[in-house]
Amino acid sequence: HFFDLGSGNLNLKQLVAIFKTLPVDLTFVDHTDHVRWFSNNANRIFPRTNSVLGRAVVNCHPPKSVDKVEKILAGKEDHAEFWINLHGERFIHIEYYALHDDQGQYLGCLEVSQDLNHVRSLTGERRL
Repeated sequence: HFFDLGSGNLNLKQLVAIFKTLPVDLTFVDHTDHVRWFSNNANRIFPRTNSVLGRAVVNCHPPKSVDKVEKILAGKEDHAEFWINLHGERFIHIEYYALHDDQGQYLGCLEVSQDLNHVRSLTGERRL
């Protein structure tokens, strides 16, 4: 069974392999503000277990950042960007995106986190 993604078709095995390979952590929170899905690769920055599924997202963040997350969930912002030094060892870039369907209806929020240490260390260029 293939899924029409608008720019091509992929089957479920291909989608799972893509999400396991992407060098980012993805978490989807639905329009009711509950965690519904997360990518699961071996190098997740912020480990997740299936116990997070169905939980209210405000219970998944430190209290000092909840107000920022709530602004996105309330539709007051479509995008928010943060970066932190995790344990003084990793430079982590975190973005939140409000997701809407073609009619503009709010579907939920996508959290995208990426360790940028390697990217920040690159100099010059390397071409194919």
